Amino acid sequence: MPTRTPTLDDLRRHAVARTLFAPTSLPQAITRLGFVQADPIRAPARAQDLTLRHRVRGYRAGDLERRYPRLAVEEDFFVNYGFLPRATQQLMHPRTARTPWPKTRWAQAHAVLEFVRARGVVHPREVDAAFDHGTTRNWFGGNGRASTQLLDGMHYRGLLRVAGRDGGVRLYAARDTHDATDPAAALDALVDLILRKYAPLPLRSFSELVSHLRAAAPQWTDQRAAALARAKARLPQAVVDGVTWLWPAGEQPSSCRHAPDDAVRLLAPFDPIVWDRRRFELLWGWAYRFEAYTPAPKRVRGYYALPLLWGTQVIGWGNLTVQQGTLVPALGFVAGRAPRSAAFRTALDDELGRMAAFLGVG
Repeated sequence: MPTRTPTLDDLRRHAVARTLFAPTSLPQAITRLGFVQADPIRAPARAQDLTLRHRVRGYRAGDLERRYPRLAVEEDFFVNYGFLPRATQQLMHPRTARTPWPKTRWAQAHAVLEFVRARGVVHPREVDAAFDHGTTRNWFGGNGRASTQLLDGMHYRGLLRVAGRDGGVRLYAARDTHDATDPAAALDALVDLILRKYAPLPLRSFSELVSHLRAAAPQWTDQRAAALARAKARLPQAVVDGVTWLWPAGEQPSSCRHAPDDAVRLLAPFDPIVWDRRRFELLWGWAYRFEAYTPAPKRVRGYYALPLLWGTQVIGWGNLTVQQGTLVPALGFVAGRAPRSAAFRTALDDELGRMAAFLGVG
């Protein structure tokens, strides 16, 4: 029996319900999400932790970094930089970077690779001490250690993997090599992962995200258009209020099982619910922007404003700080004030309590 065309309300409920699944284990949550975007800013915690706290039972800030060495998870580039299952990472390798290295650079890389293999896991300072690579211009225009840039490039090309972190600094180990995968099959799997992660998506946003695979698999740049065409031909879609939307096969956005709860949740700026700003405005009717890199006088909502979800509505934002061991929230609301209902107040208090426990503060 054919299902009815979803409404915008259906899409909104679907967007929230499909990604806010019942909290589970850390490995299962990463598998279900498919990819967790990373960000180094801690305000009040890193984005990856803020994303996982809603989806992992008993999650505490820093759990991913602490447990990472024992998980079948890798740090790597996908549509952004972050964490993804090892099996997914293997689809993108062997990766051929868009910028080829000269023979001298490859000679340096092979020498470092042998050094890493001999030691198992290395800190960049060990490589810096063993090799006279000097300094180089970094991505921000300043001077940085050439060894660090070389290690980054080796990681991107699949010669090294991130084995863990020490005070936030990546530790490296040699990466096992795997046979090349079929490009069309691998691209189809990566395209499907994009949609599973961020669905339902406007077609324009979906197409743009597929174009971001140029970082994940630059060696298949000339095959991305065909992969997008195959996806558009096989995936369910509908036009809602003049916009074409797509979602994974087997899902039904109009299903009544996408029932909202009344919880309040403070979301990471890169949470899949809010990641696509075009979709955000279509679903919630206001513009959310990440302003950490915006000059302070030009910020509208704050340095690291966390979108505030109540049920299926994103009604505001919160900037959270920890002062003298106590969580201090500064909230803003699209309507200009908080909802007056006691139910909202209770749900907000519950969320702030969960956030304090997650951060380990009062």
